[in-house]
Amino acid sequence: MVTLTIDGHRVQAPPGSTILEAAKGASIRIPTLCYLPEVQAIGACRVCLVEVEGNRNLQPACVFPVSEGMVVHTNTPRVRRARKFTVEMIVSNHPMDDCLTCPRNQRCELQRLADELGIREVRFTGEKSEGRLDDLSPSIVRDQSKCILCRRCVTVCREVQGVAAISVQGRGFKTRVEPAFGQSLHDVACALCGQCILACPVGALQEKENIEEVWQAIFDPTKFVVVQDAPAVRAALGEEFGYPPGTLVTGKMLSAVRRLGFNRVFDTNFAADLTIMEEGHELLKRIKEGGVLPMITSCSPGWIKFIEHFYPELLPHLSTCKSPHQMMGALVKTYYARKAGIDPQDMVVVSVMPCTAKKFECSRPEMNGSGYKDVDYVLTTRELARMIKQAGIDFAGLEDGYYDDPLGEYSGAGTIFGATGGVMEA
Repeated sequence: MVTLTIDGHRVQAPPGSTILEAAKGASIRIPTLCYLPEVQAIGACRVCLVEVEGNRNLQPACVFPVSEGMVVHTNTPRVRRARKFTVEMIVSNHPMDDCLTCPRNQRCELQRLADELGIREVRFTGEKSEGRLDDLSPSIVRDQSKCILCRRCVTVCREVQGVAAISVQGRGFKTRVEPAFGQSLHDVACALCGQCILACPVGALQEKENIEEVWQAIFDPTKFVVVQDAPAVRAALGEEFGYPPGTLVTGKMLSAVRRLGFNRVFDTNFAADLTIMEEGHELLKRIKEGGVLPMITSCSPGWIKFIEHFYPELLPHLSTCKSPHQMMGALVKTYYARKAGIDPQDMVVVSVMPCTAKKFECSRPEMNGSGYKDVDYVLTTRELARMIKQAGIDFAGLEDGYYDDPLGEYSGAGTIFGATGGVMEA
């Protein structure tokens, strides 16, 4: 282990570690904008500058390696001035006037950092980015005017997802992050997985909202609106209302969606059980009849799109089954519509899912088992949270609700679909 001193504290870190990693291990926070743990450390934003004794210049903590006996200062007047100036320069090239209407308002890393550093005015007038808004994709909206060139989305798309749909284009003040040749995300080999949205520290990348369309359906007296949710949603929704990450809020979520005005609330786990039977039957049939093996699950629309773009030779290996939420949509507009005596044309199915690619999936022309779209709209967990807040619902004060029969029953095997190997185990 390497022993160094950070802000007067004796710290030990593995050889090859950076100052930032050593500081995190000692619970010393150094702010960053471009750094992603185990994914990207390029020192591009210069926000993590620290003072290292023996070095004339300030050093970026995310790329500077530790050494034996090193003495580091993270909060000197010189460091604070440099950090504040760096963020001020980033802010000067950012549309701060849009903060109140930005989807990342109060969750923006740049906004939070500017507040922490006491930036109360924009002292500099920077070269503004050319504000192209790319909203042609059914899943992702890209606002170039808000991009701070941290390159986190580029790295995640290329190194983690293996897609490389976006990259750094141009030089100097004309530098921008976008698909090659200025194309839309809708026109390139993008899997629509949404990992770029998670990586983005500001509002340059966001899921495409369908909140207004869902509100219109709910308040249309001629429509019978059904909502279903994936297992991951009930474990993530609580974070939007101050609960610790991973807290199950199933009951409160069910009460909330009923108060929003949905006519029926079903559980996607029911269709996950159906998926298990369908895919299991298909696998046995392929084995007995000499079909294409191995068979690969078709539950993830992002995975399907990835194969379509990069490995089309594997398409025969994919299961022919729809994903669970599309199966549920088909069930609602066929089986349930007949049982309830409702014309499928008057039904609207809304899926609450943790995946932006499902917004694209529901628009695919083959997803129409009843002659109509199986699923009309897909909301992300954050979109559902926004609807609950818009309705003025006190989420914490809600009593536990329930799913509607019969499509709210499930065995529990579908709950593990989200885990690696979960479909095979189920």
